[in-house]
Parts: sequence; structure tokens; C-alpha cells
Amino acid sequence: MTVVGSGEMAQSLSSDLGVQLLINALSTSAILYLLITVLADVSGAHLNPLISLIATYKKDLKISESLSYISAQFSGGLIGVALANLMFDLPVFTASSHIRSGGSLFLSEVIATTGLIFIILTAFDLKREKKIPNLVACWIGAAYFFTSSTSFANPAVTFARGWSDTFAGIAPRSIALFIVAQLIGAILGLILSRAISVKSKGK
Repeated sequence: MTVVGSGEMAQSLSSDLGVQLLINALSTSAILYLLITVLADVSGAHLNPLISLIATYKKDLKISESLSYISAQFSGGLIGVALANLMFDLPVFTASSHIRSGGSLFLSEVIATTGLIFIILTAFDLKREKKIPNLVACWIGAAYFFTSSTSFANPAVTFARGWSDTFAGIAPRSIALFIVAQLIGAILGLILSRAISVKSKGK
């Protein structure tokens, strides 16, 4: 809701793409900090299917629990997009026409997701989980500007953004490419976090 809504507001406030991206990035970073802080002790703040899948792989979540989380993440994303569209007097769902394709965007999503997963898992390994709201907000906010994809880094959010033909949208035909890149990034982030964890424990 925040990503799409702030994107639509940004377009109405300015024709400058830099200003639009800044508004979108600041809004997204702020809501991530808020939601993770508030929901961490309620549900673990599982806003991203990749985190739930990794938690299942590490046996921190049962498969049934993970499926429940992922179902909530995708349905929540769609509800958020629908509400954002309605707030700006747009159809509830409209397939985005914003095609995002190419090797540069694929690489960007791999990097954005690798960094996100690495930061979260390493923070847990180093007993710095209380800092995760700050860390995630900072990473995503920065990655909006240093990646050409603007750092989706979340399959549920990526899918949901396919149904808003606005600034933040992504054409449905581009979604699969992004999700594959995110899955690769999640694996790389897990591998990197384990390498850091082993070194820190050894020290």
C-alpha cells in the first residue's frame, strides 16, 4: 500500500523522476522501520516470503507455518495495492504496463536481495536483531538509488505491484524475471551470512 500509494502521490506532486523516487524511497523505508518494529514481537515481522522460506529451511518454522505466512504475504500485498489504487481513485486492479526487463535489472534484483537477506540473517547471528528495523530501512532506502531495479527484493511485493498501472508498477510479464533473481539473491545472502557467522564464532 505504501509503495504504490507513495508512488502515485509522488507523480501528482512532481514531474521530476528524482523527486518521485525520493518520495517513494523515504516512504518505503519509513513504513518498513515502523512495521518491523511493531510486528517483530507479534509474528516475527515476516513481511517477505524469502525470509519465511529460509526460516523453514533452517527449521525455525514448520512448513505449515511458512505456508500460512506466505499466503498472508501475497494476499496482504494484493489488498494493499487495491487500497492504494482506491485511495487515488483508480480501478481496484489494473495490470501494470511498466515493463522491467534486461540483464541489468536482473543483476540489480540479485544484489538488492542478497544484501537484504545477508543483513537480516547476520544481524540474528550476531545477536543484533533489535537493530533489524534500522538495518532493513537503511538498506532498502539506499538500494532504491544504487540499483537500477529500485530494489523490489520481495516476491510478494513484486507480484502485488503487477496490479497497479502506476509509478511503482511492474508489468506481469516482468514479474517472473524479478522473482527468479530474488530467489538467487536469497540463496547468496544465506551463503554469505553463514560465512560471516562461522568467522565470527571462530574468532
